[in-house]
Amino acid sequence: MTGVLIIIAAFATAFLSGIFGMAGGLLLMGILAFLLPVSAAFVTHGILQLVANGWRAVVHREHVVWPIMRTYALGVFAAGAVVAMIGFSPSRPLLFLLLGLVPLVVWLPRRWIALDASRPSHAFLAGFTVSGLNLTAGVAGPMMDVFFVRTPLTRHQIVSTKAAGQVFSHIAKIGVFGMPMLLAGRSAMPPWWVFAIAVPLSMVGTMLGGRLLDRISDGHFRRYTAWIVTAIGMLYIGKAVMEWL
Repeated sequence: MTGVLIIIAAFATAFLSGIFGMAGGLLLMGILAFLLPVSAAFVTHGILQLVANGWRAVVHREHVVWPIMRTYALGVFAAGAVVAMIGFSPSRPLLFLLLGLVPLVVWLPRRWIALDASRPSHAFLAGFTVSGLNLTAGVAGPMMDVFFVRTPLTRHQIVSTKAAGQVFSHIAKIGVFGMPMLLAGRSAMPPWWVFAIAVPLSMVGTMLGGRLLDRISDGHFRRYTAWIVTAIGMLYIGKAVMEWL
């Protein structure tokens, strides 16, 4: 039953991510954290989102701003090295709390934000902070958005470039949380057939979401994204409170 739920969640959240770029990953992480132990949830999320984001980057590859991504990747692997050395792994209540707080980033007033991912130093900072949050809270889409609000990119460039950046972050997540499980010889990962079904369905969901993305305006894209991820965040904060109680 758990495997079937993961497959359904992978398809549905890939579809959502194909439209808004980050809401799907946020929702999927919470579902996996509910179904699996924390480390297994991180690795499973990393694998599924690696495919979903990677395929989204391929589908919209002509829109990816690769100069940003090259510097961003350096920041990602720097953050991965730091978290691996510390050996941090959140408890379930803390994980849900962090998942609930991450979406609040989208409400930061734009006049407070002077970050621009098109600048090399800011692209490195984006890779480091976004990946660092990804390795502690499991997701970091809203934080990544902070580095794009001042860039003159279209919705297609935002979705595709963020997808390419998240590929690097998920590779780091798989390595940081998967390696200790591999070395210890213990794993609560879903069986192989779950990934065999979920991976192609994630690709289909991404393509269907991309078609809907073509039909909405840049204004609606930004507005709906903020409200959707905030609603998901409130649910996670409630879950964190219940876990602690």
